Amino acid sequence: MNEHVKNLIRIVLAGLFLFMASCIKATGYAKVILFLVPFFIAGYDVLIDALRNIFSNQREVFDEKFLMSIASVGALCLGEYVEASAVMLLYQTGELFGDYASERSRKNIIALMDLRPEYANIERNNTLEHVRPEDVHEGSIIVVRAGERIPIDGIILEGHSNIDTSALTGESIPANISEGDKIMSGCINLSGMIRIRTTCEFKDSSVSKILALIENANERKSHTERFITRFAKIYTPFVCISALALAIIPSLIDPSEFTTWLYRALTFLVISCPCALVISVPLAFFSAVGGAGRAGILVKGSNFIETLAKASCVLFDKTGTLTRGVFEVVAVHPEIITENELLHLAAHVERYSTHPAGEALRRAYPNENDECIIESSEEIAGYGVRAKVNGDIVCVGSSKFMDMLNVQWHPCTKSSGTIIHVAINNAYAGHVVISDIVKPNAKPAVDSLRSQGIKRIIMLTGDRKESAENTAALTGIHEVYSSLLPADKVNKVDEVIREGYCTVFAGDGINDAPVIARADAGIAMGALGSDAAIESADIVLIDDDPRKISQAIRISRKAMKIAKENIIFSVGVKVLCLALSAMGYADMWLAVFADVGVMILAVMNSIRPMFANKKDRAV
Repeated sequence: MNEHVKNLIRIVLAGLFLFMASCIKATGYAKVILFLVPFFIAGYDVLIDALRNIFSNQREVFDEKFLMSIASVGALCLGEYVEASAVMLLYQTGELFGDYASERSRKNIIALMDLRPEYANIERNNTLEHVRPEDVHEGSIIVVRAGERIPIDGIILEGHSNIDTSALTGESIPANISEGDKIMSGCINLSGMIRIRTTCEFKDSSVSKILALIENANERKSHTERFITRFAKIYTPFVCISALALAIIPSLIDPSEFTTWLYRALTFLVISCPCALVISVPLAFFSAVGGAGRAGILVKGSNFIETLAKASCVLFDKTGTLTRGVFEVVAVHPEIITENELLHLAAHVERYSTHPAGEALRRAYPNENDECIIESSEEIAGYGVRAKVNGDIVCVGSSKFMDMLNVQWHPCTKSSGTIIHVAINNAYAGHVVISDIVKPNAKPAVDSLRSQGIKRIIMLTGDRKESAENTAALTGIHEVYSSLLPADKVNKVDEVIREGYCTVFAGDGINDAPVIARADAGIAMGALGSDAAIESADIVLIDDDPRKISQAIRISRKAMKIAKENIIFSVGVKVLCLALSAMGYADMWLAVFADVGVMILAVMNSIRPMFANKKDRAV
C-alpha cells in the first residue's frame, strides 16, 4: 500500500477516535485513555523520531518533531487532552500535504528518469534479440519497433516514422523522421519499424547525459536554501530557550501562575515550529527544476534557478544559436550564363571540397549524374577551387581569388551573406550568395526576453561584421560584436559583469565552452552531443529553441517570487502569533494554524512552478 494512503488512513482513524473521545462523557483515567488512543495513532512516529534524535550521535535534537513532542506531551500533562491530540493530528495532516506536494514535484523528475531504455534490439539470425543498451557498441545496427523507446543516439538507415519527443523537449507534436536523419535516445517510436546505426555507446548517449544531470541537480543548493537551513539550526534552539524562559521567569515572580505560563510556553513552541520555511522554500526550487525539465530545460542545480531569476543581460553566440548553423544558397546572380548553369558549374567544381560553402552548393544542386566531365580539380587554400569542366577552366571562390586571376568581379548589392564568385576562362560569370539561415524562432526569443525586462541583449560572434549585422537586424538585436576569438568573447563577458550585470550566455556548447563557463549562467543550445556543453554549461536545452531561454528565466523568477512569498508569509504570521502567545492572547488552536495552516498554504504555493511550462508552451 502507498505510504501516503497509509498516512491518510491513520489520520482518518485518529480523527474518528478524537471525535468519539470528545463525545463520550468520561472522567478520570477513562478520559485519559480515550484521548491517548488518537494521540498515539496520530503521533507515535513523531514521538519515536524525537526520542531517537535525542540519543543519536548527530545530536540534531531541536527539530520540528522535538517541538511538537514537547508541546503535545506538555498539553497532556496539563489536562488539555483535546488540544494535545489535535496538535498531533493536524501536524500529521500538514506533513501529508507536504509529502504529497514533494511527491508531485519529484514525479516530474522521475518522469525524466523513465527515459532510461530497458533494452535494445539487435538482429541476429533473422530474429530480434534483446540486449542491454550498455552492451551495444558504437556503429552497431539496432532495430526499433513501433511503441519502443530509442535506446542509443544514431542515424536512421532504413524506415520512416513519427517519434514522440515530449519527454525530452516538452514538445507535444510528434516529429517526422526518415532515412539519414539523426535521432536522440529517449524518444519513443510511434509508427513503423526503423533501423538505426548507433553513433556512440550508451554511456555517451543523450539519455545517459540527461539522467546524469537530473541525478546531480539536487546537490547544488541555492543561497536561499542554504540560508534557510542555517537559519533553522539557529532558530529552533533559540525558540526552545525562549519558551523555557517564558515558562520559568514569570513563575518565579508568581508561582501560582506556573500552569498558565507553561501553557503559553507550549503554545509558543507549536507556533515557532519552522516547518513552513524548511519545507516550502526548497520545494519551490525543486518544483522549478522539475517544471523546467518537463519543458526540455535541464538545470544543473537550484543555485542556477536563483541566478537566472536575477538575469539582466543575455548574450548570444550567432552560429548554431540564433542561426541554424548550416549554410544554404540564398541567391544566384548570373551575368553571362543562366542562373541554373551558374549554380551547376559552381556545385560541380566544389564537388570534393570540405568547405561549408561547397556543401551548401552541392545541396542546392544535388544532381551529380549529368554529362559533365570534370578534370584537374585544384583547391587553392584560402582562395577557392579551380577545375576544367567540359574543357572550360572554371574558378569558384572569393573576391581575392578573382583579384589573383585579374577577373573584374562585381560586388553583390541585392543580398547579404558569403559571396562565391564564378569565372569561366577568366571571364566573370556571376556569383552565388550563401548564408547561415536565421532560425524562425530567434526573433520571437529576443522579443520575449525584451518583454521580460532584460536590460541588454548582445550578440558575440567570430563571424564577419556584415554577416553578424545582418543576423542582428533580422533578430532585433542592437548590440553586436563580430570577428571575435573565444578569448575575446570571454573578455567581453568579463566587461559586462564588471558593469554590474548578471549575465546569461547561450552558445552551441562546443567552441563556446570557455565563455559559457565564464558567464553567471551558461546555456548550451541543443548540445547534448557535446561533452564540452555538458561540462561547461549550467543549463542545457535539449533542443535548440532559443525561446526556451526566456521560458527558463520566467520559471526561475516565478520560483524566486514564490520562495520570497513563503518566507514573508511564514515569518510574518509566526511573529504575530508568537507575540500574541507571549501575551496570553493565543491558545493551542491558533498555534496549530500558525504552524500547520501556514505550512499547508506555503507548500501548495510552492508547487506552482511545476505548471509554469504548460502556460509557456504557447510563448
